[in-house]
Amino acid sequence: MFGALMPKEGKYFESFNAHGDLVALGGTTLSKLIAALSSESGDAQRLADEIDQIEERADTITHDVLSQLHTSFITPFDRDEIHELVNSMDNILDTIQDVAEAMSLYDIHRVPADATQMCDSTVRCCVKVSELVRLLNNMDNAPAILKLCKEIDDLETEVDRQLRSAMSKLFREEPDVREIIKLKEIYQLIEAVTDRCKDVAGTVEAIVLENS
Repeated sequence: MFGALMPKEGKYFESFNAHGDLVALGGTTLSKLIAALSSESGDAQRLADEIDQIEERADTITHDVLSQLHTSFITPFDRDEIHELVNSMDNILDTIQDVAEAMSLYDIHRVPADATQMCDSTVRCCVKVSELVRLLNNMDNAPAILKLCKEIDDLETEVDRQLRSAMSKLFREEPDVREIIKLKEIYQLIEAVTDRCKDVAGTVEAIVLENS
């Protein structure tokens, strides 16, 4: 039955795929932004602007999907699940944008290695979200989907550990209270990106368990 709906409802999956691609792109652009700040290459503002543009493109896709929900008689799976999925993906990019904006607001010019390490894991998480939603068009992919959900959960746990380590080091070694306040916020926002990725994985897992 699920497969029979696919030709009629392909637009949903095209939208999921396009949004997932933007999640991966947003993650890699954030990584480039942090690298630019570390190297003082002068590209930071351009990359922050790119993140804003990526987030705007994702918003457009989200609005398109929600509009489809109001006009489609048949949907590939539950309307509430579609709504939750696309909004969860949008939340990832909103949080990535929050990181970039906080770096500008706090005038961050020095990015510790701990932030770079956390961001590397975060990028991997975003890429896996993109891979995950591309498999949703066929419930025969259920084993691979559930495997990716587990990998996203594992990466979120890894970034949690990295956050605790970074915070401990920050409070022990940073003498400037202002830097502590600023970097603490940046660390927590980077970690929040993986929380949002985990939300997507949880939504997809529920979709698979209900429809496979």
